[in-house]
Amino acid sequence: MQQIISTENKPIKLWLKDMDSGAMEQARNIANLPFVHSHIAVMPDAHMGYGMPIGGVMATEGVVIPNAVGVDIGCGMCALKTSLPSLDSEQLKGIMRLIGKSVPVGFKHHKKPQGAHLMPEPEKGATLAELPIVSQEYEHALTQLGTLGGGNHFIEIQKGNDGFIWIMIHSGSRNLGYRVAVFYNTLARKMGGRFGMKIPEKLQLDFLPVDSAEGRQYLREMNFCVDFALANRKLMMERVKDALQTVAGPVRFERFINIAHNYASFETHFHKHVLVHRKGATSARKGETGIIPGSQGMPSYLVRGRGNPESFTSCSHGAGRKMGRRQARRSLDLKEEQKKLEEQGILHAVRTRRDLDEAPGAYKNIDEVIENQLDLVEVLVTLKPLAVIKG
Repeated sequence: MQQIISTENKPIKLWLKDMDSGAMEQARNIANLPFVHSHIAVMPDAHMGYGMPIGGVMATEGVVIPNAVGVDIGCGMCALKTSLPSLDSEQLKGIMRLIGKSVPVGFKHHKKPQGAHLMPEPEKGATLAELPIVSQEYEHALTQLGTLGGGNHFIEIQKGNDGFIWIMIHSGSRNLGYRVAVFYNTLARKMGGRFGMKIPEKLQLDFLPVDSAEGRQYLREMNFCVDFALANRKLMMERVKDALQTVAGPVRFERFINIAHNYASFETHFHKHVLVHRKGATSARKGETGIIPGSQGMPSYLVRGRGNPESFTSCSHGAGRKMGRRQARRSLDLKEEQKKLEEQGILHAVRTRRDLDEAPGAYKNIDEVIENQLDLVEVLVTLKPLAVIKG
């Protein structure tokens, strides 16, 4: 931990020395909410989001805040170790071409629905009929299953310092999660005064009581979206595995590693049963394997959680942005960013000025981010990017 701010109703514990003013204001706002338990934890990759900083962890008593989960519910990482010790440039290009044919990126979806058997089931005791937004979007979701999306989502082929090739995917719940998030955030805003407390609209922190019909319904739909995001990553991983084996021949794969970073979970912390909101933060329970990615020009890390209670057993979800998307497109030099990637021999996705929002220069230094949270995780494997597909 780098510092503690004690000027608000609840302390703010930060795992970084400097944070942009917008994110700091948001951290102060959530620290003053009356239903917050113990303190606010802010991870070293933190930056400004909607309502709550991305990289923020907040435990609440009795309420759920849709904007403290975010619009890409269940967004997360998965990784898979292969038996391959190396891939040459031509093999990598061939793999990327095949992935491009089987995994839609950006706003693209599959032309045909994917198998309904690949979709998650509602949580025990619930039916699809009790998930109104999921039911409404279900048929569309079948065409979104196994698609990457845009923004900072990626598929990477990487070389680990353990001597093996790895596959890593970052993606979420696509339009399904977005629709659920927007619906319940709007509902929470409309119902604000009915629950005995009105949150100022400008804070974007409207809530639903977890024991209300609306709160229970949001949590059911949120959990479905978390499971859908996992199913989405699993299907993409199968397509990437097919591409690898088509190009490189028979390949063995080890344990599938998955971790989400936009969700809320009932847990016990500091002797209270609370709802932990992780927005751009991942669970780091003692012994738990996690994934902290860099940008496409920096390494990623497989880590093991230390179970630090001060962070609500959480850690960062990546490097974190150091500049906004528009700022990156305005201020970064395209040729310089491309040169940095090409000097490392990375098959990258920075082709035009429009892609600069996902260039390495738009992100914090991942090594510093890792250094700032060594009390939260220990590093297991360092993964160097070889080839990258971005949305």
